[in-house]
Amino acid sequence: MKRRSLLALAAAAPLTPRALDAQQQAARATRALPSPKIRDVQVIATAPAGLRLAVVKVITDQDGLYGYGCATYTQRADLVVPAVERYLKPFLLGKPADRIDDLWQAMYNSSYWRNGPVLNNGISGVDQALWDIKGRMANMPVYQLLGGKCREAADCYAHASGAEIPQVIESAKKYMAQGYRHIRVQVGVPGMAGYGSGAGAAAVKALHSGRVFEPEAYIRRAFQLFEAARKELGDEIELLHDVHERISPIQAVKFCKDAEKFRLFFVEDPVSPEDIAWFRHIRQQCATPLAMGELFNSPHEWNPLIAERLIDYIRIHVSQAGGLTPCRKIAAFGELFGVKTAWHGPGDVSPVGHAANVALDLACYNFGVQEGRQFNEREREVFPGLPRLENGYFWATEAPGWGIEVDEKAAAKYPFGFGEQGERKDLNGGWGEIRRLDGTIIKQ
Repeated sequence: MKRRSLLALAAAAPLTPRALDAQQQAARATRALPSPKIRDVQVIATAPAGLRLAVVKVITDQDGLYGYGCATYTQRADLVVPAVERYLKPFLLGKPADRIDDLWQAMYNSSYWRNGPVLNNGISGVDQALWDIKGRMANMPVYQLLGGKCREAADCYAHASGAEIPQVIESAKKYMAQGYRHIRVQVGVPGMAGYGSGAGAAAVKALHSGRVFEPEAYIRRAFQLFEAARKELGDEIELLHDVHERISPIQAVKFCKDAEKFRLFFVEDPVSPEDIAWFRHIRQQCATPLAMGELFNSPHEWNPLIAERLIDYIRIHVSQAGGLTPCRKIAAFGELFGVKTAWHGPGDVSPVGHAANVALDLACYNFGVQEGRQFNEREREVFPGLPRLENGYFWATEAPGWGIEVDEKAAAKYPFGFGEQGERKDLNGGWGEIRRLDGTIIKQ
């Protein structure tokens, strides 16, 4: 008889009575374990760094079993809290906490109208908390539940900025000395409201008294920065830049084409979500790598860009898309088309959200780069166990789930409406207005 047949017979041979009995007992014991049910859903609202964070806590009916998830939508934080407490909580009470994808689909469809930022963030808070619970039950960090590590840590980029070009170069050199290999560079335009940088002291006359931005002045200034950065920082450092959708689509086409010679790691948000059809024109004109997605909420936005290979990096804010469950699918979708991940990771992502980013970074083969975030002492006080940023890398906490706890007494010390230094802040308006010289509002 051939060797393969012998192996097949051996594999198909019946178990001994003792082995069969042991297997059946183990199966019965597994079935006997009760599925944890959702007993309560709470929102922890806090602002230890001056930015309003919303963290959902899902509590099960099993003693000591709970989890945390990021639902942070800083610009409309006061709407996310009742969305979770008044709508999602009654919907979820008594449901099994271990059926993550099933619950995500149920929450997603429960409001009938879908893909709004408030609902998506509420769903994300619950979804990420369920993944935290699953990790605690398995006694594993979440990245292990996603398949384990594809890399040891997540390569991050730092933000170098300044009102003047020399200040940006100095800031970049400091980050390079700390071990960063990727640096986003942003510079101010004298007298104007730049993105990610100071404006400088020069005065600009306008037909209004508010903040001013003129696209052509910004474009000239950006290319002066790119030239200086390549000259001063060298060719080895990876340079990134965020247009932040503040120029017209045709200006974006020329911007990306002219930026090609500076070999940027990527240009982010060259157009707004309303103008994503223009990515086809940009792609036809140049090979500058493109990143997009920070403002996305709907599959109708990211699906065509990925499927048509019109971008190189997907930059979704994970809680805006609905949490870890949809974003792991987006990452897998991107891998099929050569699109890498670069999840949004600024201060208006809670440390729990950053932990979710890092779990995806480690477990997804098509990871590109992660936006870095240094945490202050208040954040460390409120969120013990948050991810560690060292030598330009984010390192996951190896504790079960996200590895993060939330000190609710500490969180209560930093309520909404106060800045990092304890000053009173009115944040309910979200982003401030920026206008052209003639008063036309600028997207941002």
